[in-house]
Amino acid sequence: MPAVEKSSRVPEPREGMLKITEIFHSLQGEALQVGLPTVFVRLTGCPLRCVYCDSEYAFYGGQWMHFDEILAEIRKYETPYVCVTGGEPLAQKRCAGLLKLLCDEGFKVSLETSGAIDISQADQRVSRVMDLKTPGSGEAEKNLWSNLKELGRHDQIKFVICSREDYEWARQQLRERKLDEYSEVLFSTAWGQVAPEDLAGWIPRRCWRWLNLRVSIVTRWPWIMDNATARN
Repeated sequence: MPAVEKSSRVPEPREGMLKITEIFHSLQGEALQVGLPTVFVRLTGCPLRCVYCDSEYAFYGGQWMHFDEILAEIRKYETPYVCVTGGEPLAQKRCAGLLKLLCDEGFKVSLETSGAIDISQADQRVSRVMDLKTPGSGEAEKNLWSNLKELGRHDQIKFVICSREDYEWARQQLRERKLDEYSEVLFSTAWGQVAPEDLAGWIPRRCWRWLNLRVSIVTRWPWIMDNATARN
């Protein structure tokens, strides 16, 4: 659903409603769910301004939709995988209610969150992909480190690497905070700033053997995404 045909005016009351930028069906392009046919629910708004953000269009605007409308749109695509993303989805306080509803309805739900907001509000059945901000993002001071204790083995910690300095910083956090003991850890490259082969080459061979670490290569092949959406 590339455009949401609902009024953008603030509804009264707003119980059970969220401001949505878009709902669409495509292939998951990153994290551990990569390659799975997924419905993406992109919520409007974000308190962060990362330098590499590729979804600035979700900062403002959007349309108000009730949970029932969102659920009906998701069901059109007949896939069990749903990714709630943004912006920063948890910036809308009713996001937690949507996550619970989706889990109750039997969907396999992932949440893409910055880690700057308390993730304990998200249903424990949700796979939370928490993006810890590196210095190169410009928002590292917003990391809410207390979120770590909320993570489980089905969750994921992600670093978007903008430079060799970012990599060294992320590796230090991984080692000193024992992040791989909390959940899977993903290192991704910032698009156009670090070559995937460079990032892979920076990681010592011994680390692949004993760290719960993966390199997640975020690819941008619009024709694949467009074709996948068109076929469904």
